[in-house]
Amino acid sequence: MNHPITDEQLARWGKDYSGSAERRLATHALAKCDINDAAHVAGGAWAMRQKFSLEIKTLPVTNQKSSGRCWLFAAANVLRERIAADLNMENFEISQSHLAFWDKFERANYFLESILETADRPADDRVVMHILMTGVHDGGQWDMFGNIVRKYGIVPKDAYDETYQSSNTRNMNALLNRSLKAAAAKLRAMAAAGESEDAIQAEKDATLSKVYGFLCSCYGGEPPKTFDFEYVDKDDNYHIEKGLTPMGFAERYALSWLDETVSVIHAPTKDKPYHKTYTIAFLGNVVGGRPVCHLNLTMDEFKAAVIRQLEAGKVVWFGSDVGKYGDREKGIWDDGCYDYELLTGLDLAISKEDALDYGFSAMNHAMVITGVNIEDGKPTRWKIENSWGDERGVKGYYVCSDSWFDEYVFQAAVEKEYLGELAELTKQAPKTLDPWDPMGTLAD
Repeated sequence: MNHPITDEQLARWGKDYSGSAERRLATHALAKCDINDAAHVAGGAWAMRQKFSLEIKTLPVTNQKSSGRCWLFAAANVLRERIAADLNMENFEISQSHLAFWDKFERANYFLESILETADRPADDRVVMHILMTGVHDGGQWDMFGNIVRKYGIVPKDAYDETYQSSNTRNMNALLNRSLKAAAAKLRAMAAAGESEDAIQAEKDATLSKVYGFLCSCYGGEPPKTFDFEYVDKDDNYHIEKGLTPMGFAERYALSWLDETVSVIHAPTKDKPYHKTYTIAFLGNVVGGRPVCHLNLTMDEFKAAVIRQLEAGKVVWFGSDVGKYGDREKGIWDDGCYDYELLTGLDLAISKEDALDYGFSAMNHAMVITGVNIEDGKPTRWKIENSWGDERGVKGYYVCSDSWFDEYVFQAAVEKEYLGELAELTKQAPKTLDPWDPMGTLAD
């Protein structure tokens, strides 16, 4: 703190600015335009056309609306393709509300259990603060989807449809987290006072009872214990199966697939050697469920597995940072579509390793890869099914460049058979990372 800015420096920098034609032109542009519009490179955008050498035809896009359930939507979208193909259906959705209800409820219990596990630490301990700051919200990870399905099954969307609160979760989440933090303060005080385990658990159960009732009100009642599955296939044949259970439906269509699908990541940081597995402390949703587990691969290995799965006709769940170099209206993510350095005069280059280590980039959104364009054996662009409705992109489908994929894609859920010999690596005991590790960020 020994080098304050001086008048001499300000004079020199002011002279540099006034003498720069680029800075003056940028001043005119930025006074009237959004930064993205001013930095837009037309030729880069034109190259991001929706043409692919390998493309899987998929069902119409879904819409998560004003919620952060992208990870659930993307996972359900991958699964519904299998169900629709098996039953010759033209359209089908799995109930995202059913998955979200149980995720919210289970995560409330996970939060309170985490609070009790750390009750001997001060409230400003970094781990405790992380738990409190994370709370219960919409975002999630691939393995968290698997935990909900394995415990509560799945149902068709028309068996447990959307409500206003399920599609607009901000206020619901705020009230839920206020209640849980109030409960956390009470539970920590009880633990500090030496009250019995039975008394503490009774208080926790009372909180969970109220949370359950609140969620039932928000989601239109309790999730169904049984349902009738009705559909009309592509040949206009009507079908009905009565009295199905959510777990029975999952056992038929989901559980074996989940057991064969693993999370792979690309995290080129020194603390995460390739070909090792990793989990994250205090990251999860179901107490007693399977931990989040990632296998770290090189980008070439990562892409090869994804492409092999696409070649087999199967779409791929993936997580990326959609806040970088994107045009949401046109449905493009491409670092070649914007020239921010020319517009701003700033040095903006940062490696993927540094972006992770210095908090610039991490996964924040999950979608589905449905195609890829390959030229001379190398991918050039990727087709993406999003869950933001059909009014953006090309009827809700997007495209990203391969260079954007390299820098801003961090995770994918791939079936073991498409990993080849690398699949054996998933059997390793994972190293536990800190709760705030960037590989623990949640897609929303």
